[in-house]
Amino acid sequence: MDSFFAQLSESVSRARTLEELTRPLLEMLEAVTGLESTYLTTIDVAEGLQHVVYARNSRDLQIPEGLSVPWGDTLCKRALDEGRPFTDDVAGIWGDSGAARDLGIQTYVSTPVRTDDGGLYGTLCAASSQRRPLSDTAEHALRLFARLIEQHVTRERLVEKLQHVNAELLTQALTDPLTGLPNRRALMQELARLKSLAQRTGSWLLAGAIDLDGFKQVNDSHGHDAGDEFLCGIAARLNTALRGGDVLARMGGDEFVVIGLGPTLGADGMAAARLLQDRLAAATVGRYAAAAVSIDYAGASVGVACLDPHQCSAEQVLRDSDAAMYRVKLLRRQQG
Repeated sequence: MDSFFAQLSESVSRARTLEELTRPLLEMLEAVTGLESTYLTTIDVAEGLQHVVYARNSRDLQIPEGLSVPWGDTLCKRALDEGRPFTDDVAGIWGDSGAARDLGIQTYVSTPVRTDDGGLYGTLCAASSQRRPLSDTAEHALRLFARLIEQHVTRERLVEKLQHVNAELLTQALTDPLTGLPNRRALMQELARLKSLAQRTGSWLLAGAIDLDGFKQVNDSHGHDAGDEFLCGIAARLNTALRGGDVLARMGGDEFVVIGLGPTLGADGMAAARLLQDRLAAATVGRYAAAAVSIDYAGASVGVACLDPHQCSAEQVLRDSDAAMYRVKLLRRQQG
């Protein structure tokens, strides 16, 4: 018995996953019950199915992993409904069970495995094709193993929830809540990544700044709700003008930034910058439906800078793109 508890303690302490916990428990359950098949199932009540997740089969009876059977026809459901966790006369008591008949089960014992809110997760079972008794020790071990699995499932689900919450918080921290675009913080991370990629591939780094001329008038004339919808419309249209691998971010207010790779350093990077600049600017021109009003917009001021990734910092990338944008803005004022 001391060796049994030592094995149990080692299995519980070393298990990092449900499988790492369950497989040695099934082996110990076989030893303590004397039954030839031990297995853990999950139950999908909505789909009406029971799934064998992990199984150990040592003799003639084979309960295959991956087996799925209708929940209403299972011995587990009958045992739960009737409060009969053990029988060594399956054929006599549940002779109408097609699953038991097909598998040749004569002795059967199970206990429910529940979630932390009391819901039914599955069952821990042992079975044999021969009639065998069940000792009190085996019955206690079955319930103990089920509780250990319950605790592990609860812990795994808690970890999954925490990971999901952390992922959501990270997404929120890196996303502009209005447009859904990356925010300034995310842009700086992407800028570092693209700058490093441009260095490795020997490519120009393109950075474009976009400023929405006349945005204040949109807010003043139509209200902030219309202004917000207008910003979302701009973001959507800019997205359509991006090349593969480009990153569009909202810096705040009516300012957006696009970064991406240009051609190789030996090619004409300024020509690529002008093409991207023209494409982004053209994408912003047009009619926008915002808060039940139509806004005819003449387009944003867009400037795209071409930089050598080996000779620029992140701050310089943003400064040079701003400078390119302000040159366009000044030219538009002079022409207007």
